Amino acid sequence: MTLASHDRYDYSAVTDRPAFLWPEGRRLAVYLGVNFEHFAFGEGRGAQIGHAEPPPDVLNYGWRDYGNRVGAWRLIDLLDALDLPATVLPNSAMYDYAPDLMAAHHARGDEIAGHGRTNSESQSDMSEGEEAAMIAEATAKIAAGAGMRPKGWLSPWIAETEVTPDLLVEAGYSYTMNWCMDDQPVWMRTRSGPLLAMPYGQEINDIPAIVGRKTGAAEFADMIIDNFDELLDQSEGQSLVFGIALHPYIVGQPFRLRQLRRALRHIARHRDRVWLTTAGEIAEAFAGQVPPDRS
Repeated sequence: MTLASHDRYDYSAVTDRPAFLWPEGRRLAVYLGVNFEHFAFGEGRGAQIGHAEPPPDVLNYGWRDYGNRVGAWRLIDLLDALDLPATVLPNSAMYDYAPDLMAAHHARGDEIAGHGRTNSESQSDMSEGEEAAMIAEATAKIAAGAGMRPKGWLSPWIAETEVTPDLLVEAGYSYTMNWCMDDQPVWMRTRSGPLLAMPYGQEINDIPAIVGRKTGAAEFADMIIDNFDELLDQSEGQSLVFGIALHPYIVGQPFRLRQLRRALRHIARHRDRVWLTTAGEIAEAFAGQVPPDRS
């Protein structure tokens, strides 16, 4: 029996990899992936706090918009207080909708990565031409607002077509967060050259944990702490990555923010042992030590 295959990467046991170190000899790299999403009013997709009403469904639209108006700013205060960098993943529509929020992260020096135009759409529904045009439009909008082209990409809803990795390389991207299959970066094959798959949180991610599985705020903070502590122990043998995926309309709610602060304080206390950084810096450091033909 032969199963269908993506042919993007080969199997590799985590215990059998090339040795490398992060800067300053660190073995665990930690980054925060902060998602900023803007939605079409009364149409398209979107996470839900509870029941969904027929359009315009102001309950869920307003809940999600709380993240851009309130939660994101409280999260900036928290990141500043703990001196933590972030990889910001905005829908490109955020540059028109909340330009001051995007400017605040630019002023912090945070990395800006691509996250489509809006989470009201999914690129899995697009033709190759439509998808390429969407990636180009989102990339150009971010480049104009951030002053540089994004290097990394996370699809809205982590949705892909059969050619998404190819299109990302052809659009100038060097890494993707869509493929969440490892605790180290993994080189992928595309028709136009290699693309690096960056570990991105799916378990340590507030949407599947809190919205999907109804995990409580304190339990989610404990998950972050336990995952960090375990990876820190495991990293004594090899270099690893811990990506924490956050959405301000979820963790920016006051009772959740208080618990998130507890978890991030725990991580920050270990800054002398780990590399607190961005996804882009991780990708660059890995590519400089482990080229595609050695991974």
